[in-house]
Amino acid sequence: MTYDRLVCANCAAPVSEGRCPVCRANRERLQQENNFLAGLNPMALIALLAVLIAGVALLAHQTA
Repeated sequence: MTYDRLVCANCAAPVSEGRCPVCRANRERLQQENNFLAGLNPMALIALLAVLIAGVALLAHQTA
């Protein structure tokens, strides 16, 4: 999940703005996480999933 869509429970502001210490700490924590899939937008993830499903279906069709 990206931090630009999160709302802070402490100050009710977007976490990306970093208005309170809780926002700033969570923003730093999320920026330090270098997850491969975290940087992709939802449409890219759906496209990747569709390609993987098509590949598995093709492989299953060839072996049957």
